[in-house]
Amino acid sequence: MRGPEASEPPGSTAPVAELLRLISKAARAHQLYLPNNPIYRRAIDNLRAGFGPVWEEVSELKLTIGESEIRWFDTPVAGEPGNKSSDNLAWLFYKDGVRELTFNKGFEEAEVVPFLGLIQRARKGSPDEDDLVTMLWEADFAFVHYGYVDLLQEGGVGELADGGELQPVGAGEVVRGTHDAVQESQASGFVNIADFDSTLYFLDEREIEYLHAELKREYEKDLRVRVASVLLDIFESQPDPEVRAEALENIHTLMVYLLTAEHFSGVAYVLREGQVTIERAEGVTDQHRQKLGELADRLSAADALSQLLQSLDETPTLPPEADLAELFDQLRPTALATVFLWLSKTQNDRLRPLLQSAAGRIAGTNTSELVRLIGAPQPEVATEAVRLAGALKTQAAVAGLGKLLTNSDVRLRQVAAHALAEIGSPGAMQALERAIDDDDRDVRVTTVRAMTARNYRPALSRLEGVVKGKRVREADLTEKMAFFEGYGSLCGESGVGHLDAVLNGKGFLGRREDSETRACAAIALGRVGTPKAIETLRKAATEKDIVVRNAVSRALRGPGSHES
Repeated sequence: MRGPEASEPPGSTAPVAELLRLISKAARAHQLYLPNNPIYRRAIDNLRAGFGPVWEEVSELKLTIGESEIRWFDTPVAGEPGNKSSDNLAWLFYKDGVRELTFNKGFEEAEVVPFLGLIQRARKGSPDEDDLVTMLWEADFAFVHYGYVDLLQEGGVGELADGGELQPVGAGEVVRGTHDAVQESQASGFVNIADFDSTLYFLDEREIEYLHAELKREYEKDLRVRVASVLLDIFESQPDPEVRAEALENIHTLMVYLLTAEHFSGVAYVLREGQVTIERAEGVTDQHRQKLGELADRLSAADALSQLLQSLDETPTLPPEADLAELFDQLRPTALATVFLWLSKTQNDRLRPLLQSAAGRIAGTNTSELVRLIGAPQPEVATEAVRLAGALKTQAAVAGLGKLLTNSDVRLRQVAAHALAEIGSPGAMQALERAIDDDDRDVRVTTVRAMTARNYRPALSRLEGVVKGKRVREADLTEKMAFFEGYGSLCGESGVGHLDAVLNGKGFLGRREDSETRACAAIALGRVGTPKAIETLRKAATEKDIVVRNAVSRALRGPGSHES
């Protein structure tokens, strides 16, 4: 059957090309979405509107179907040369023998949806199902007419690439060849594309490569995640409460399966997309919102999360770190205590940094929970909360950290002092000041060093009381040095007299202070760095005690001494 005679189109081909593009787009929407989906409805509406500009030019739209192009009055309006995929409408109709399609006014309203259904069936159909010609005949459209060729009778003698003649293939041979290929493939359990080369339309090399790539891509897809995606799509697109309730039950069941299978990226996907779905879906009831929100709540609960972390801690091979990071990113603030607890006891060096990262993320966006856990009854949880508060320089934690400085647990007082030192704000220094007189040596050293580093002058009177008192002489060298350095950094010229007395003075019967105390006084004078302090240091430059002499020499070389 011949197509329309070659001639110039009566108007612009742009509306026709756009119409065919809309048909392809609507066909994909028809295949992917349910009829009540907004994307589907919009695609159908756009397609119907696309016929308007065409009917302004012609009363009927007559198209010629080529192997890879669709023409209107011999002008290509759709398709792509050489494209023999089912996405190309030209090839989809051509391979089944359709050579002409004519659309009349009224088609867009009465028959467009059934027509898209035929396209979907043709794309998904197996060789045993009807071809497009049969489908069109059965549909008996009133506004669509078609022309076709009988592929089994068309025959004719063609020319092969090597110059030989191509003999027509009879219908019986086609049926027998296809039947034999199918039987052989079923017997072997595998489908071999080469078995079908004897059929009428065997695939060329490009098509075989395309199929291989698509099969590989299909098998690499994770069906569990796709099932979760479908369930969430159903929840979003179906407003019926019973349908949504059933979808939620299935999602909860799937979550348990994913956790059991240690498919942590899938769990993270369900939690993440579940929140997006809740925000995007219309008409969600409070009950459904709560039900979907329970997914993350249940995972973040202490019992469930502890079991998960225990299994991860004991496993010799952790799942991919990226999967675990995705999972931990979905934890609720209530999970922070459990994460802190496991940070204190995990033995897995690969798991620890992931937990630290998760704790930092949760605490960074939930400061109130972090501050609350500073006063947790479990020392392990409180200790980790204090450490993280210091690392994050959480100002809101200062009051809670200050309270811990009176705690009977020495370890908690130590980490609290260190955290306040890291925060370093005036409020933190004020809270830390009381720890100068703490019973624990490490707390005192941490406190004094923080005051020195921050040049916190309000602490001078406390430091002076220690330096001039008896306690500092009983301290070890590290603590003694910390107090003298702190005093020297804060006292200024007013402290030189006392430091001179410690370094150069003599007591009853000519006795001097011990070597360590005198050396510490020398270092303090170097911190003062005033001319009077330098003068005092030079008086001890020839000291016989090597410990004192080395300390004086080092002090004179200090940045405040002006010595080269």
